[in-house]
Formats: sequence, C-alpha cells, structure tokens
Amino acid sequence: MADKRKVIYYTDELNDEFSTMQITPIPIDEHYDYGADTVWWWTKRFFFYRLFAMPLAWCYLKLKYRHKIINRGILKAYQKDAFFIYGNHTNILCDPLVPTFVSFPKGVFVVVHPNNVSIPHIGQKMRLLGALPLPDNFAAAKNFMRTMAMRIEAGCAVCIYPEAHIWPFYTKIRPFADTSFKYPIQYKTPVFCFTNVYQKRAFSKNPRMLTYVDGPFFADDSLPPKERRKALRDAVYAKMCERSLLNTVELIHYERKTV
Repeated sequence: MADKRKVIYYTDELNDEFSTMQITPIPIDEHYDYGADTVWWWTKRFFFYRLFAMPLAWCYLKLKYRHKIINRGILKAYQKDAFFIYGNHTNILCDPLVPTFVSFPKGVFVVVHPNNVSIPHIGQKMRLLGALPLPDNFAAAKNFMRTMAMRIEAGCAVCIYPEAHIWPFYTKIRPFADTSFKYPIQYKTPVFCFTNVYQKRAFSKNPRMLTYVDGPFFADDSLPPKERRKALRDAVYAKMCERSLLNTVELIHYERKTV
C-alpha cells in the first residue's frame, strides 16, 4: 500500500516508529528456531532464497524504483570473508531486499525486529531468507548469538539497521547507538555500510533509489573497548551522513513536534 503521508511529526529520533504495518509480534523466546547448519537447511535456503525470492525482489526493486547499487566493487576483495554491513532504515518493503544485492554473491542474514517474522503465512519463511529476529529473553539471546556465530563462521554477511525504526523515505541519517557495533569487534570482521538515497525521476511519481556502498571500516584495537565501539560507529555514521546529502527528493517531510 502506498504511503500517502506528506508530513510526519516526531518527538524522539531514537525511538519513534513510523511503519504503516500493524503486526502483533510473536515471542522470540528459547523455543524460537533460528535455523540449523545442516545440508538440508542450506538446500532449502538455496531454493527459496536464490531461486524464488531473489528474482522477485530484483524485479520489484528495478520496476518500482529503478534501483542501482553504486561502489559495490569494494566488496570483491572480501567475498571469502564474513563481514557486517550497516544501512539506513527508510523503506518498509525494500529494506529486507537491498542487502541481498549489496552482498551478492555472498549470502546475507539480516538482524530484524520480531515483526518481520510474525507476518501471517510467510513469517516462518523469513528464516530461510535470512531473518535473525532480536531475542526477547536471555535464553533466546544465547540462541541468537550462537546462530550469528554460526553464520559468521560460514563466511556470510550480517546486515544491521542501527537506526532500528523505519522512517519511510527519510533523507537524513538519524542518530543511532553504538551497541550493535560490538558484533564486528567481537568477531574481528570488517565493516561496510550502505546508504539508500532517493532521487527525482522525470516521468514517474516514484523516486529512483540509489544504494551507495562504503568501507571497509575496522575497529581500532589500540582503543579501550567502549571507545573502540564508538569510533567504529562514528566512522560509519559520518560516511552515511555524507551520502545522505545526495538525496534530491523529499516525499515525506519530517518535523519535530513542539509541545
């Protein structure tokens, strides 16, 4: 469904959520199955992810937004290595799709809100597409971290949207915490980022969507742990802010609500 909002008023850049999807999330507890590391599981993922979902996703991105990825060549030197990739969270339907094509041919797993695996009829299939929902309790957190380690060990990419909440078509980068940057430090992997920007098209009401890829960024091991995490976050944030200046169209205007 098209988002017909022209102006959105916000109060909290860190926590306000403006997704139009109303979903009751399932519990992500110790019983949630994040997916195995068996030949059968990877075979199912290959057929559903590569042969079914990817062609549909490619068609949607191209037909709807004339999507193009810029500077993806910087990832070639790291195709044999696991890495983390961070992106801005601005599109309800495209954000689950873009990481697949940014990291291609490497498979990608995306850290998501439980809403993403709670969609009726297709929620469970999201595991095969790479969804890693955030855990609700300590027991689930152990499974989450074990699964992430398993995917890193397999040489996959892991995508994180550090802004956490969707602001459709937002043309800036919202402040985000450095919490999620503990993962690449823990697993000693390189970091990349991508920034989705929207540009006006002459004969369409839909903007063109361009995805700029940047990196690699590495943690500075000479710094204390907390400062190391912050420095890595700041480097990614600065580059994403720089790329966000390439937006040329504002479909939805965001304005801070005054009390």
